[in-house]
Amino acid sequence: MKTITVKASKTYDILIDTSLLDEAGSIIRKTSAGHTAAIVTDDIVATLYEKRLKDSLEKNGYRVVSFVFPHGESSKNTDTFLSLISFLAQEKLSRSDIVIALGGGVTGDITGFAASSYLRGCRFVQIPTTLLAAVDSSVGGKTAVNIPAGKNLIGSFYQPDVVLCDTSLLSTLPADVFKDGCAEVIKYGIIADYKIADRSLFESLAPTLLVQTPINTQLEEVIAKCVEIKRDIVMKDEFDNADRKLLNFGHTVGHAIESLSEYGISHGQAVAVGMVIESRAAVRLGLCKEQCLQDILQMLTLYGLPVSTTFKADEITRICLSDKKRDGKSLTMISPLEIGKCVLKEIPVNELENVIRLGLEEV
Repeated sequence: MKTITVKASKTYDILIDTSLLDEAGSIIRKTSAGHTAAIVTDDIVATLYEKRLKDSLEKNGYRVVSFVFPHGESSKNTDTFLSLISFLAQEKLSRSDIVIALGGGVTGDITGFAASSYLRGCRFVQIPTTLLAAVDSSVGGKTAVNIPAGKNLIGSFYQPDVVLCDTSLLSTLPADVFKDGCAEVIKYGIIADYKIADRSLFESLAPTLLVQTPINTQLEEVIAKCVEIKRDIVMKDEFDNADRKLLNFGHTVGHAIESLSEYGISHGQAVAVGMVIESRAAVRLGLCKEQCLQDILQMLTLYGLPVSTTFKADEITRICLSDKKRDGKSLTMISPLEIGKCVLKEIPVNELENVIRLGLEEV
């Protein structure tokens, strides 16, 4: 088992192994002396893993209640959030009780925001069931829901008490959902030069004649490396004022594409396109070498991820201008200089549409 410790406003461990779900009750009991455990999950994950988690919790003395909502990004809204808050109140959870997110990024974001808000903060555990949640959204304490004006515009920074990443749970993921996580893994390989063995993370992801899905063959190592990258960045900048913005590579444009598609385009697919647009714009602005862009295009294509969109620059710009990352008269975009190294680039609002247009046009 790999253990990665985050020392932020709260110190907590991220555990990575293949049998953590059935041990969850005993692990969580070490962090919570409460009486009740509330499982929050969606209707798909509930059929797969809810019973095993419930059994483990009950064996360790918890009264277990479950809140199940319809799967998908469309449920990540204020209605679901308020329904969850009401459920926790009806079940009379106290601050010493525990709220457990069992699922992907949508589940983790909603549950974390509810845990940060209910009773002004109660105990909270993440058990990610997707690759994307394992490497990204379950770590670092960002929680949120969407509103019509944009993605993640209501939320909080709220660190969990523990994260249990059971890699065996990823075996049931549909191929497209796994690919969403691959986009985030590729992002980590672009923004940081951490190594697996003697190769960079990015290089280690390249398929070969013998290994077509290298993320699968080194799953625990890849997840751990991505988590370490995020851990190190979060510990320097927990509240997203400086270095943590590097984690948003591809996300400013990606979130706009998600919103424009009414979430018909998944998060990972949108981020993949966002990384291409932001990288191509960086090439045009003289920040990024052409070879870096080509390496990104090739890697995304090898993983079956999209690299273009039919949305126009003015449409994407309109959504970007309501992005939470906007700061007054500018918006921060992340520009790669080379694989493993990115910089923050402040784009004046009145130049944003032109920059996005540069990113949409092939070099």
